[in-house]
Amino acid sequence: MGFIKEFKEFAMKGNVLDMAVGVIIGGAFGKIVSSLVDDVLMPLVGKITGGIDFTKLSLTLGEGDNAATLNYGMFIQNVVDFLIVAFCIFLMLKAINKFNKKKEEEPAAAPEPTNEEKLLTEIRDLLKKK
Repeated sequence: MGFIKEFKEFAMKGNVLDMAVGVIIGGAFGKIVSSLVDDVLMPLVGKITGGIDFTKLSLTLGEGDNAATLNYGMFIQNVVDFLIVAFCIFLMLKAINKFNKKKEEEPAAAPEPTNEEKLLTEIRDLLKKK
């Protein structure tokens, strides 16, 4: 029973839950970026390049049933997907770092003295008066 309890404690830690949320949002974000590239950017690039459909770009190696195709057009499209996702992550991390830098620059408030410190201060003040 110790293993299950240990796993439950691990799974319920904040970092694991945050990571799970990040993976789910990342998957949805990946679909949005793929749609942006497939449905918006690549048709524009195809129009600029004279009507080339990048998804259909391939190189056939061999002949007949043993022929293999290298789908380099899909590779180009996936590279564009990756670059957009990487750029968005870069911008997001840059904004987070800027926010954290401002947060670090703010001076921390002085902690309130403990009861012992208050008592010692009162004793010191009484001794000064004598």
